[in-house]
Amino acid sequence: MYVPAHFAAPSEAAVHELLSRPAASDLVTWDGRQMVATTLPLLFDPDAGALLGHVARNNTQWQHTAAEALVIVRGPDAYVTPSAYATKHEHGRVVPTWNYITAHVYGTLVAHDDPAWTETLVRRLTTLHESARPSPWSVDDAPRPFIEGQLRAIVGVEIAITRIEAKWKLSQNRSPADIAGVRASLATGTAPERQVAAAMSDTPHPPA
Repeated sequence: MYVPAHFAAPSEAAVHELLSRPAASDLVTWDGRQMVATTLPLLFDPDAGALLGHVARNNTQWQHTAAEALVIVRGPDAYVTPSAYATKHEHGRVVPTWNYITAHVYGTLVAHDDPAWTETLVRRLTTLHESARPSPWSVDDAPRPFIEGQLRAIVGVEIAITRIEAKWKLSQNRSPADIAGVRASLATGTAPERQVAAAMSDTPHPPA
């Protein structure tokens, strides 16, 4: 991924926070003939230096262990209109763009065809996504024979991380006045736009 210096991730902690978000990511692998991609929720385990998840047993992507794997993790993103730039009114030499946060995580794919491993992972994923709900669902809420059948139908996958390329493209290459205009425009928009505005507020920019 092309990452100009001014769009580099602000810190390792910021990258870890992005990888820890409860959102789906894209796992991309090579099957020897073509690229294969699956969208799935992954759990970031910083102690293990890995992303953990599971796929359906019939999805043969879990067998793609011979080549490097890529996980595309996305943060907030939003369209930026040239009308938000202060410089539009000065010289008009502005064009639309897109602000976004993303990380490309590379690593080795490890398959875990082990019901005990996958059950532990499923419980961890469930806790991640259910813990903030008023009445969290638990794996134990379902009949045990049903859960065992579900576990037999999936295979665990682990992406042992070898490198991360992260990009925070949040108008850092613009003037302070343009940055302020973009932030103000996005802050009054849709929920995703407001998320980008908040990220811009939390990211270092050139001083005014």
